[in-house]
Parts: sequence; C-alpha cells; structure tokens
Amino acid sequence: MHVELLYHTPDPERAIATAARLCYAPVGASELMETMPEERVKSVLSTIMGSGHFSTLEHASYTFAIEGVSRALTHQLVRHRIASFNQQSQRYVKFKNGLEVVTPPSIAENDETHVVFDEAIKACLEAYDALLNAGIPAEDARYLLPNASETKIVVTMNVRELLHFFNLRCCNRAQWEIREMAHKMLELARPTAPYVFADAGAPCVSGVCPEGKMTCGNPYPRVTRD
Repeated sequence: MHVELLYHTPDPERAIATAARLCYAPVGASELMETMPEERVKSVLSTIMGSGHFSTLEHASYTFAIEGVSRALTHQLVRHRIASFNQQSQRYVKFKNGLEVVTPPSIAENDETHVVFDEAIKACLEAYDALLNAGIPAEDARYLLPNASETKIVVTMNVRELLHFFNLRCCNRAQWEIREMAHKMLELARPTAPYVFADAGAPCVSGVCPEGKMTCGNPYPRVTRD
C-alpha cells in the first residue's frame, strides 16, 4: 500500500481561522489571511474545535493518491459521500499482463489457505483472459475480477470530512486494510495542521469509546491539545 498527499490547502489552519474570524471582523478575508497573528489563529482554532462549529473546517481540503489497495477497500471508501473520488477503471484498463491482488494477512500466514486463495485468483484471471481473447469487452469480462484486485484511487476530502473519516476508520474495529490506509493518511495530514489534527483518530483518542459491548477493549492512548 502506498499513500501520498498530493496537495492540500496552503496554510490550512490559517485558512480555517480566517473563514471563522470573518464572521465577526470589519475587514475582508484576504487582509485577515495576511495579518492575523499566529496566537490569534490558534485562539480561533481553539474556539472552533471546542465549540463544535465545524463548518469552517470545510474551507480546507486534502487530496491523496492511494495505490496498492484492494477493490474491497475502495468499496468501503466511496461510502464516504462528502468526498471526491477518481479510480482506475476496470472498463477501460485491460489487465492482459496479469493483475496484482491484495492478500489478507489471515490468509497469507496459513500455507493451506494461501494455496486455496492463489488458486482461486488464478482461475479468475485465466477466465478473464479467455473472455478478452474471445472478444468480450473489458467492461463485461471484469465481472470475473475479484474484490482482491489491486486498484488506484485519488481521494479529496475537506478537513471536516477527514476528521469524521479518521474517527470511523482509525478505530480498531474498522476493517484492517482501510484502517491501515486511514492511519497513513492521518500521518501525512497531521504535520500540515497539527492543532486541528492533534486528537484526530478513533473516538477513544480524545473521548470515550462509543461501541458499547462491541468495544475492542484496547483503546488508543489519549491525546490532548496544547
């Protein structure tokens, strides 16, 4: 799995604070962006994060390039509707030279199940090739491709949605592959906006686990902002 932060709003914390401060300032946003002291930026951010007035977080966004993940993962990812996605197409890309797959660790660590998995993947790809060679369009032959198929996707989310995404997908109860991806995304985002993302992650990072009897029983270390 490879996760890269392609782009983010320049100086995202200042952009967020500017949007929030504009509501009460006699000057325009461009002047606020240029002249607001750093201590004032942090003060505004503290108010935003403490009060839950998160609409201002929507003015900063992040774009990630993600490779080496499965279609099983992206089927979960695109359920986050307040985001933009562009994914490698199985309609137009023909995998005639083979298709990389993602093998779950629980399968890979057992020789017998690994053999079963590999044989099933091989059968799917052989049938896929046979259909393509018979002139079947790729958009129809792809019906044979498994959820394990490796894919590439570009994802853009604003900060508000990113925090929600991390809240759900960094949790120990999230599916292992998307959890790994979420942690990689958070590692890349946090240095760019350390105050906003200070306690981002699973709910137990900053509060109480909401899972009730479904809790993993192994909470992440608590984090607090300076």
